Amino acid sequence: MTVTQPDVTVVVGAYEAMPYLVECLASVEAQTIDPGRIEVIAVDDGSTDGTGEYLEEFADRAPMPVTVIRQENSGGPSGPRNVGLGKAAGRYVFFLDADDRLGPEALERMVAMADRAGTDVVLGRVEGVNRGAPKSMWGRTLEHTDVFSSNIKFTLSAQKLFRRSLLDRHGMRFDESLFTGEDALFTMEAYLRADGVSVVADHTCYYLVGRDDGKHVTRSGGYALRFDSARALMRLIADLVPEGPRRDRLMVRPFTVTLLPQFGPRFLKDGDDVRRHKLELAQPLMAAHWTEGVAGLLKVEERLRLHLVAERRPELLGDVLEFVRAKQQAPALLEKRGRRVYLGYPHFRDRAAGIPDSVYLASPHEARAVPGYREGGTGSLLRRAARRARRALASSGGVTPGGTAAAA
Repeated sequence: MTVTQPDVTVVVGAYEAMPYLVECLASVEAQTIDPGRIEVIAVDDGSTDGTGEYLEEFADRAPMPVTVIRQENSGGPSGPRNVGLGKAAGRYVFFLDADDRLGPEALERMVAMADRAGTDVVLGRVEGVNRGAPKSMWGRTLEHTDVFSSNIKFTLSAQKLFRRSLLDRHGMRFDESLFTGEDALFTMEAYLRADGVSVVADHTCYYLVGRDDGKHVTRSGGYALRFDSARALMRLIADLVPEGPRRDRLMVRPFTVTLLPQFGPRFLKDGDDVRRHKLELAQPLMAAHWTEGVAGLLKVEERLRLHLVAERRPELLGDVLEFVRAKQQAPALLEKRGRRVYLGYPHFRDRAAGIPDSVYLASPHEARAVPGYREGGTGSLLRRAARRARRALASSGGVTPGGTAAAA
């Protein structure tokens, strides 16, 4: 008797997931795809709240095959996901967090999309329940896109449909040495190695649920773990994408989402030792991956903060953060008959501070909000200004955008 390969394996990693697990599994049971086309691999990661027992009850009554694995606590979501992936038999794999739930018809729609488009990764629209959710990538349904020409780099959670042959071909697994950002590393690699990515934007496929107790299957950890996550993601991008504009576009993600928050208003509350340590952790990342191309893609306030991190100027960074925390509006200065816009954040054209004008130069996207702006020529001006800034930094012994510390 021939056993038919399931279309999709749903991997559920669960730790202390009650009572959220009840709705999670109900959403699996309610899927419109034929139960014979899916299998569930559920891994209880050492729960003590009845999670494992409920998984076994579900396995006894579910209309689809369910395998329950119970193990000692691994300390993070990567271990259970890897165990489930190792047992998966489906053509596709979907990672479902035990706190969350699938939308109606989610698996049927995503599998159909992957089969129709021949793509290796499918993103289904995500909505938040008592928590935020990514929004910028759901503008329209796309049968075939990639990480360079869309906003999918801003959703790197693991809750996607992955073609299992892609994962097996490249030996892809979640990095169990990371305690935060492990899903970002896995998903970015899948995006980069995939033969196309699809986006289902016209139907909610996943509900990201915020727990009332504030806990979640993903551990947040301390600030040092965030630097570990940024380092791993930057290294992956650098390894797989040649130097140039395409790499710069991807680097925007770890710089703005992972690294920049460590130098936000919370930095003002950090003690001196923590501030010093954060700057030390940031230095090799800035030296290796901070380029004029990345800087030019950021908002002025973001670029200014990271410039001061690269230059190790915590006193000036503090002034900028106080300005941001007070929600002050940076005055706009128009020059060159309105074709060039500078935003006057703290220390703009302060000789003692010595920050290049190019750091304050608004990109066309940001400048369009300024009355009197006349678009045209700013891109080349920004590039020329960045080159002047690089020469100035080199002559002053600072860290140059692009990577290396200038010789003293």
